[in-house]
Amino acid sequence: MRFLSIYKHAERGTAPTQEEMATMGALIEEGMKSGWLIATEGCLPSALGARVRRDGTKLSVVDGPFTEAKEIVAGYWVWECASRDEALEWLKRAPFDGGVEIELRQVFEAEDFGEELTPELRETNARLREQAAQQG
Repeated sequence: MRFLSIYKHAERGTAPTQEEMATMGALIEEGMKSGWLIATEGCLPSALGARVRRDGTKLSVVDGPFTEAKEIVAGYWVWECASRDEALEWLKRAPFDGGVEIELRQVFEAEDFGEELTPELRETNARLREQAAQQG
């Protein structure tokens, strides 16, 4: 099972400290070696981002920073775990404090779509995933 773990916090406008980076780096290294960590990235400040909303044919773009948000997405992990409980155990080791919220969501797998995902669509999905893996 794959899980997306999204960590959120209020923007502080500064890069992580050396200690924070070392602690996170150790967990990332362990995850990569153990095979449960598929991908991870942190996000730059929302001042460099945008929010896009579509309503029918109307498209609106709001440039950051997103001052009305108390907590924004700061980064993410993609994990491969045997169960939700295993993902939660790894999550407990995340080096965050100070009220940081981390959302854990299971990622759809092809079998979750049932018969709606035809053999042709499955083949296309597999091909695109393979291409993305080669590019990454």
